Amino acid sequence: MIVTVTPNPSLDRTARLAGLRRGEVNRAEAVRLDPGGKGVNVARALTAAGTPTVALLPAGGPVGERLADLLAPEGVPVVAVPIAGSTRSNITLVEADGTTTKVNEPGPEISAGELATLERRAVELAARGEWLVCCGSLPAGVPDDFYARLTKLAHEAGAKVAVDSSGAPLAAACAGGPDLLKPNLDELTELAGRPLPLLGDVVAFCRELIDSGVGRVLVSLGARGAVLVEKTGTHHALGPLVAVRSTVGAGDAALAGFLHAGGTGPEALRTAVAYGTAAVAQEGSRMPTPHDVHPDQVRVLEADPTFTLSGAAA
Repeated sequence: MIVTVTPNPSLDRTARLAGLRRGEVNRAEAVRLDPGGKGVNVARALTAAGTPTVALLPAGGPVGERLADLLAPEGVPVVAVPIAGSTRSNITLVEADGTTTKVNEPGPEISAGELATLERRAVELAARGEWLVCCGSLPAGVPDDFYARLTKLAHEAGAKVAVDSSGAPLAAACAGGPDLLKPNLDELTELAGRPLPLLGDVVAFCRELIDSGVGRVLVSLGARGAVLVEKTGTHHALGPLVAVRSTVGAGDAALAGFLHAGGTGPEALRTAVAYGTAAVAQEGSRMPTPHDVHPDQVRVLEADPTFTLSGAAA
């Protein structure tokens, strides 16, 4: 079983526009509503793939109830920790050329008691699972080292840990020694504190992270695929060009694909890129199903250190 923890889940409303005109009235061509949050998306993709999973999340107010209602038809097992605040809603605007603009609410404040319950349930579930997947931003009331603490507790419970976050929570998580770190290029660049214009620069910094205690690093590179850096080797995977409908959740789908395929090695990387490629062809934050995914169309190569990443979408 793979357990996902999403401390700041959301209800995602996606509007498709011909083009976004700032300062004017924009009329949507279509609107869809999806359950959101990185860990929620990972659980949705894993459930569709037939991998046993459970999504742990705090939920409050009518939005939290609606989130659970939307997950039910997808068959995603949910463990909800009730909170006094209301689950957030996010807005995504997708233009005809695939340009995506997101407006994310900060989310509710989590009390000390609510956080303690979330942590306790995460450890209980981790003890019954193979992976604990810590995903997304942290709402107010949750310390930056929350994922590092969960990593330590999950390891003591016998589970492996993957972390997909950004900013201070991602930096703090590295000190916990997670088995897998899954940033995108922008997040990795921020973590490095220096430009990473070439694939060789990315690999070199990932090696620094591994030397500091991180197990492996999977970096999503947008249209330039993904790179996997492990102690045993480094691989770069490139997917086919597809028409981009929405980039929301593509990295989450890639992480789900990687874990679904074993969580290590070039074949898991191939599956990750196949899932990420399939995700950008979906509307809104819809997660791909196995029918949408084509690993045979993904090329896995030895990482070329001179491969340029300038302008890569994260």
